[in-house]
Amino acid sequence: MPEQAAVQHKARATLNTTNKLLPVWILLAVAAGILLGQVAPGLGPALESMHVAGVSIPIAIGLLVMMYPVLAKVRYTETTNVLTDKRLLVLSLVLNWLVAPAFMFVLAWVFLADQPEYRTGLIIVGLARCIAMVLIWNDLACGDSEAAAVLVAINSVFQLVAFGALGWFYLQVLPGWLGLATTQVDFSLASITLSVLVFLGLPLVAGVATRFAAERTRGRAWYEQSFLPKLAPWALYGLLFTIVALFALQGDRIVAQPIEVARIAVPLLVYFTVMFFVSMAIGRVAGLGYERTTALAFTAAGNNFELAIAVAIGTFGAASGQALAGIVGPLIEVPILIGLVYVALWARRFFAPSATQLHQDRTWAPHPAPHASQKGTTS
Repeated sequence: MPEQAAVQHKARATLNTTNKLLPVWILLAVAAGILLGQVAPGLGPALESMHVAGVSIPIAIGLLVMMYPVLAKVRYTETTNVLTDKRLLVLSLVLNWLVAPAFMFVLAWVFLADQPEYRTGLIIVGLARCIAMVLIWNDLACGDSEAAAVLVAINSVFQLVAFGALGWFYLQVLPGWLGLATTQVDFSLASITLSVLVFLGLPLVAGVATRFAAERTRGRAWYEQSFLPKLAPWALYGLLFTIVALFALQGDRIVAQPIEVARIAVPLLVYFTVMFFVSMAIGRVAGLGYERTTALAFTAAGNNFELAIAVAIGTFGAASGQALAGIVGPLIEVPILIGLVYVALWARRFFAPSATQLHQDRTWAPHPAPHASQKGTTS
């Protein structure tokens, strides 16, 4: 196995170098997007006009390029192990579909009680559970790829059946019970279904097809040691492109309405950090191990911003406060969750090494990295 160990160590060293500069790339992408929006005022409207059935084509391209390498990495034959982990599945459902929407509802009313449009937009963000970008955060933090893929698939199913019902409950029923103002809104099942199919269905089919076809023709060793290392950087390219496109689309609104953006950003900041740390703590207490706890935490903390934006714009209009709240969501989520990737890697020292990690540490000898300070993008 010396040759395999050398290949894995070389790939890991390359990924480590890339990851060390990741905050720099993110900041440069944010700056580039805002700058493009300012120096080319027509760019934002032009990008915004490029959509099909409410789905932004530039954002869709970026997310698909970003997600394909991550989903191509998943060993789908091993997902049955995840499906038998009842603790993980139950905790994910509780955190994503009970705790997260309720917590966002509380934050929206605490911080934006006097701003009904922003408040409604924030609640919609809380209802849109992540089915896309969470995969790359999990991958960067060395989480369990198979677990993340399963949890995202479960979220997509629940999104189809629960999004509208939860929206009705948190915008009309619960506020009425509490004597608060209610909001009449109808969610489009077509928009929700389209979001799931585009942002999860397409890259998932591509990832599954690529792995099974390549393994059948060239074998798993070639696929994981030669093909995946060449494909992996495209996840970063897709992420950076998506960030540039987002900020080019909405950078002018950020510059023009800094106070409103700041008011929306504060509860989002609280939401992302609290959901992440609570999920990490729960996973550790439940004995899930670092890899699956990380998948649980990022799945619970992340949101499907494209769906939230599409629903807000489709229901209330592109110039509405609800749409602005949806737009601010990813602008806060991306840098915060990038930071939480490093927090997760640091927190790894508090988890007992898994059997997989112990095997990797032996495989990568004589270049071992202390368990507490490993910083790769794949586990």
